[in-house]
Amino acid sequence: MAAGHSGKLDEYEYDDRVVDYRGNEVDKSRTGGWLAAGLILGTELAERVCVMGISMNLVTYLVGYMHLSSAKSANIVTNFMGTLNLLGLLGGFLADAKFGRYLTVAIFASIAALGVVLLTLATSLPSMTPPPCSNFRTQQSECTEASGGQLAMLYFALYTIALGGGGIKSNVSGFGSDQFDSSDPKEEKNMIFFFNRFYFSISMGSLFAVTVLVYVQDHVGRGWGYGISAATMLIAVVVLLAGTRFYRYRHPQGSPLTIIWRVFFLAFKKRKLPAASEPTLLNGFHTSKLSYAPVFRCLDKAATVDDFAAKGENRHNPWIVSTVTEVEEVKMVLKLIPIWSTCILFWTVYSQMTTFTIEQATFMDRKIGSFAIPAGSFSVFLFISILLFTSLNERVFVPIARKLTHNVQGLTSLQRVGIGLVFAVLAMISAAVVEKQRRVRAVSHNAQLSAFWLVPQYFFVGAGEGFAYVGQLEFFIREAPEKMKSMSTGFFLSTLAMGFFVSSLLVSVVDMTSHNHWLKSNLNTGRLDNFYWLLAVFGVLNFCVFLVFARKHQYKVQQLIEQVNDEKELHTMEIGDV
Repeated sequence: MAAGHSGKLDEYEYDDRVVDYRGNEVDKSRTGGWLAAGLILGTELAERVCVMGISMNLVTYLVGYMHLSSAKSANIVTNFMGTLNLLGLLGGFLADAKFGRYLTVAIFASIAALGVVLLTLATSLPSMTPPPCSNFRTQQSECTEASGGQLAMLYFALYTIALGGGGIKSNVSGFGSDQFDSSDPKEEKNMIFFFNRFYFSISMGSLFAVTVLVYVQDHVGRGWGYGISAATMLIAVVVLLAGTRFYRYRHPQGSPLTIIWRVFFLAFKKRKLPAASEPTLLNGFHTSKLSYAPVFRCLDKAATVDDFAAKGENRHNPWIVSTVTEVEEVKMVLKLIPIWSTCILFWTVYSQMTTFTIEQATFMDRKIGSFAIPAGSFSVFLFISILLFTSLNERVFVPIARKLTHNVQGLTSLQRVGIGLVFAVLAMISAAVVEKQRRVRAVSHNAQLSAFWLVPQYFFVGAGEGFAYVGQLEFFIREAPEKMKSMSTGFFLSTLAMGFFVSSLLVSVVDMTSHNHWLKSNLNTGRLDNFYWLLAVFGVLNFCVFLVFARKHQYKVQQLIEQVNDEKELHTMEIGDV
């Protein structure tokens, strides 16, 4: 089948042909288009329903049913989400290098479905949870914590979902866009609409998860809530497979990760060789598609032609000697790391919306009349804010910025990221102030603060994501080497993953250094507000470092203009000499 075909192609010899499921030239009237794209969107919708339905309400289950501490529960959630995003890199690599997007999505969607089924069993079987306890948050000493065996089943289910979700996340948008021909004006227009509907599917799936599913989990039962997620994922897999003959397929084109690994491997292997006296002596210098940059010169060793590489066809063997083009592409990737590193803390702040903010809601007044809103459902304000600011960005903020800056882009990608980082700081300041007032009111007056005071921190994080999400993705897409565009999603997913992992690390360190005084299961006896203030301070420091890196960063377009100007000056000097 075409989806599973993998030819012996060099990473730079792309097979761009689009074929049907039999490997033949596509018939546009019978393949691709909105029918095929719609079937694929169903998989992303199901993935969002599963992942958001689990992550946004998992901490309440771990604390309330498994009787784990708030700090440990928060780390389980952030490690789960971090792993899911990190495994997106694996999914992207397998699709690019071996299986193709269709087969990768089908395999990982099946794995995700299996994981949710296991989670349903783990939360439904009485033997998989400790004895019930009236209120673990205030009566920890009277409750039994979940055993190792019970947690093992839960962990296995969660990380199976993480594996499946990561593979879906990194490939489903690309596979959907493959259903439209960018060289056909009509289909290219439909492709733009596809990305709008793709984001709409993500948002609708998330809203359904944090409203309907969270309510079912809290008021009907976890088994029923996760069972609906499992059924949704299973149906999505069946629908995806049923559409096999309607899809358009591209052959795997090789992964850029292979090139990066190869350059580092060869540079290390040849580290003892003398450096080339002139860059022109490096392999493929005169045919390079990129100008030589005198930075990270240790990597130039990968393109150094030694006696062995000079023999016969060895010069053309990429595992013996790299080309200047490959080395320069890796250098371009390394230049992105400073900005990449300062994007991480935004997602550390974001992760608090899935953990401690949910725990805050459990200690607050969540009633509208006689109806008590589930704690996890307050995340709906996060997604409403994201949708609002994503829409306002293009309709309001960008046009205003164009008038002020006289720049066609309005806001550059790094300006968007910077605005997102500022909103993240404001979110933590708001969270700290609200938490202090909540705790004072609970301890001193034995009263509950309205949970709607959490809306500002959700609002700020959602507004920040509206800027930071688009800014980061645009930055990595524009600044990555042309042949490594498929890594752009990988860069972005890795910032999410690291943000969640940094949250886990911070929680562990703070819990240890504060001697378990800040992050308690009973928030009324803890100092969660101090943790939020700490994140706000880190956010300010991170923003300052970001400004330094952003000012020093040269966009690829700027580099190209400077290169052209240098060539013009050189040409003028040569004419003058004549």
